[in-house]
Amino acid sequence: MSLRCAILDDYQRTARSRANWQALEDRIDITVFSDHLAQDSAVIARLRPFDILVIMRERTPLTAERLAGLPNLRLIVTSGMRNAGIDLVAARQLGITVCGTGGDSRPPTELSWALILGLARHLTTEHTAMRTNGPWQQTVGMTLAGRTLGLVGLGNIGARMARIAQAFEMPVMAWSEHLTRERCHEFNVTLASSLSELLERSDIVSLHLKLSDRTRGLLGSDEIARMKPSALLINTSRAAIVDQQAMIRALEHGTIAGAGLDVFEQEPLPDDHILRRLSNVLTTPHLGYVADTNYTTYFREAVEDIEAFLAGTPIRELA
Repeated sequence: MSLRCAILDDYQRTARSRANWQALEDRIDITVFSDHLAQDSAVIARLRPFDILVIMRERTPLTAERLAGLPNLRLIVTSGMRNAGIDLVAARQLGITVCGTGGDSRPPTELSWALILGLARHLTTEHTAMRTNGPWQQTVGMTLAGRTLGLVGLGNIGARMARIAQAFEMPVMAWSEHLTRERCHEFNVTLASSLSELLERSDIVSLHLKLSDRTRGLLGSDEIARMKPSALLINTSRAAIVDQQAMIRALEHGTIAGAGLDVFEQEPLPDDHILRRLSNVLTTPHLGYVADTNYTTYFREAVEDIEAFLAGTPIRELA
């Protein structure tokens, strides 16, 4: 009897075209879901028949409660090698293997710069006016050259951000809890003595940290208050790194000039959420990793993960 495999949250309906799923079709039956379910009961009811789940990042969290309701589940394949939405302890206790895939740090870097440029030159305002025959020229843009980019995190994405900033002739500062002077020197970046110094001196603050107990709520009311009133905040990492209500208050009251956001506490973002309406916020629906190169890698390696699991030799297992 064939195993049943579900590919979840294929919003763009592209999963089947990105990999050679035909190589598996003599052994597994594949079902693709393009819609998103949020309620636990609905998720469990839909996924109960399946032996294998292929999931896209944290779009559908697999909590302990949900996993306990899926008695047939034997394998989870997630895009990327980290997924905070999977309860790995519960999966291990239930005998469920969890595997990941590779990924590319360039697409989220590029989206971060799209948000920076969009905010700096007020592209949404001006584009909307052009489409609706509105006023011709309403805004004065921010020149990036000479402005300081503050990077909270200097990992793979942060380092790419620094190199691009230097092409714009921007000075770059960076800070994270264990960031070294040697790492900063490697990328011609100034090491901030503290998060406070970085926030106070930067014209644009861009977050590039993993979400953990240490980074959750890293930017709260006090930290955001240290930013310049003219500063922009960019978050393509995880929403929970920033106190969302503190950020919204700052944006409403003009404590900071604007924010470019690709990540949110609840995804999809509710239709009536204030972040959809604030004029000084540029939002994208968690598109950082959503690019052709990443999708090809994700689904090609998902097929490899399933083949290896069926052969009894799982690869790229998540710890």
